[in-house]
Amino acid sequence: MDSQQLNIEYFFRLLYAIFSGTTADLNLTTLQIFLAKAWVIVMIVGYGSSLIGFALIIFITMRLFELRKREEEYYSTLIVAPATTGEENPRWKHIQSLMEGVKSSEWREAITEADIMLDDVLVRKGYEGENLGERLKSMDRSMLASLDQAWEAHKVRNRIAHEGSAFDLSQTMAQRTISMYENVFRELGAL
Repeated sequence: MDSQQLNIEYFFRLLYAIFSGTTADLNLTTLQIFLAKAWVIVMIVGYGSSLIGFALIIFITMRLFELRKREEEYYSTLIVAPATTGEENPRWKHIQSLMEGVKSSEWREAITEADIMLDDVLVRKGYEGENLGERLKSMDRSMLASLDQAWEAHKVRNRIAHEGSAFDLSQTMAQRTISMYENVFRELGAL
């Protein structure tokens, strides 16, 4: 390309001539040349931004795969609850440490973790169902005396999951819910 094709002042002069009505030196050939040069610039900018966008997509995709790999390594390590050997359950210790926090987000996480732990305990004990709600439905009070507490605690977890931060979780409610989970775990022999 020669310097005339990339002359920005030339384009602005032609635009000024078109919009101001001073078309004495403007004819059809000049307009065609202007539009052809403008189209070349539009193509160069378009290809350039497409290449930048493509490189950005590749970079983000690579970072996403790295993150998923790290998450898989982190979450694939299961913390298995010990049998009733008298030693303290590490999952329960983690839940209690979350409850000692001052933020409601920590209490929400503690309740969610306790619900997951309850589901794992019931699966290990052989209760049938696709999820915790179905497993609790398949039980009666003769199997678990603290079934009502399990249901009430699970309902609080459901509200946390469905309402998110809109659910006003007080520290008292969180402590009460965790104590219900604790009663259920003690009855099931998980603590």
